[in-house]
Amino acid sequence: MISRPAPETIDDLDRRVIAALQLNGRAPWSAVARWAGAGETTVQRRYTALRERGLLSVVGALDLDRSDAGSSMLVRIQAKPGKGRELAELLAECPEARFLAIVTGTADLIVDFVTRDRDQLLRLLFTDLPGADLITSTESVAVIRTFTTAADWDTGLLPPEAVADLRPARAAGRGARETEPRELSELESAVVRELSRDGRLPVTAMARTLGRSEAGVGRALDRLVSKGRLGFRTLIEPALLGFDAEFMVWLSIDPARLSEAGRRLAAHPGTKFLAAATGRFNLVGHMVLPRKSDLFRYTDEVIGSLPGLGASDITLHLLTLKGAWTRLDRFR
Repeated sequence: MISRPAPETIDDLDRRVIAALQLNGRAPWSAVARWAGAGETTVQRRYTALRERGLLSVVGALDLDRSDAGSSMLVRIQAKPGKGRELAELLAECPEARFLAIVTGTADLIVDFVTRDRDQLLRLLFTDLPGADLITSTESVAVIRTFTTAADWDTGLLPPEAVADLRPARAAGRGARETEPRELSELESAVVRELSRDGRLPVTAMARTLGRSEAGVGRALDRLVSKGRLGFRTLIEPALLGFDAEFMVWLSIDPARLSEAGRRLAAHPGTKFLAAATGRFNLVGHMVLPRKSDLFRYTDEVIGSLPGLGASDITLHLLTLKGAWTRLDRFR
């Protein structure tokens, strides 16, 4: 039986702080305070309390399209009866697992594996997959183009003016950030490692830990962010923000209409992540809605109206164990 954390409660000020950080995980406290409607000391205290309660984490994460971090393979897994949670725990410990959720529907688990090359992927999926004896079947789709990411998602809890103020211009559209992937320098890699643990870590603290100058660390961070190679994820249970339905959509779209369908679905306010992929499901998304009852209308009016739709599937999230390479359940 799946054991979920006890229900938590937060207030509207907490939600505004979270919404501001979702728009820009490293936004200055002065900017967060302006849109949260409270003083800087108050919003910093609220942020610290949310972290200590295990409800919130801001982490830095590389953009796969603009770095040499690897490529993404989404895997739908069916486990042996009664073995789903045990399998999930084994897979969550896998360093290649960027995201992992226990779901219900035509799959038991969804895992996003990131591997450097084909050899690593081959070993992972066919030789070294943790808990292979607990798996009855798998289905893999390779991500080939990202329409929008969770870092780009707007909760809608703040006005459009806040989005314009807080969100860096480079994040306004993925096309605006296009650049050739390249290998990171030693210092850039070290900065990414530090920020993957705490996305709001000050440059002064990073410089002290790394034994480098503040100016050098600051320049490395600016390069990573300005080129779109490093973004910041605000990890939070969607239900705390009023989104009780969290799910993934798996769509088969006529290839001639794939780009059009992707752009349209990416613009929906409930879309956190959307990518084109290989396999029978060539458009895959991670979505949220206020209520599970909204799924009927969403399926009818949003999914049903997509151009070139051939087939669709939905997997509802029960528990997310990992996101942005970070164990989320351990925070809770």
